[in-house]
Parts: sequence; structure tokens; C-alpha cells
Amino acid sequence: MEIGMQTTITSTKALGEVIRRQRKRQGLRQADLAAMVGASHVFLGDVEKGKPTVQWGRVLQLLDELGLQLSVEIPDDDAPSPAPAAKR
Repeated sequence: MEIGMQTTITSTKALGEVIRRQRKRQGLRQADLAAMVGASHVFLGDVEKGKPTVQWGRVLQLLDELGLQLSVEIPDDDAPSPAPAAKR
């Protein structure tokens, strides 16, 4: 079983590089991965180059298709308070 790895994403370019590496690791061509999410190879090329104006919904689909998860770390002082208990 492979242990997951985390990387900090600080730019669209960094996210695009992660997507490209994972696509190549899985042996997928740009056109094939793009087709899996209903997009064109041009769109996928834009994502992999870090174009900041791509459609986020499709980017999230790409991540899902590649088995990647996107998460956000919320500092403790900014975390939402737990919901109050329901009254009976």
C-alpha cells in the first residue's frame, strides 16, 4: 500500500505541475484525461501551464479523476466554532 504525500500549493502553476506529474505517472495522454472530464486537450494544457482563469469545477473533476484530493488547512484561531447543541 502506498502512503500518500502532501505538497503545499501556492500558485496555479504549482497545481498544474502536480496534475501533469500525476497524469504522466498514470500513463494518460492530455486528450484522454481531458475527455474523461468532458474538456478539450487545450483546457488541460492550460491547467498544466497554470493559467489562472480556468474553470474550477473542471479542475476539481480532473483532481478527482486522477485520485488527487485538494484540502485547505485552516489555522486554529480561524476555525469555525462548533454548532451549539440542539435544545430539547
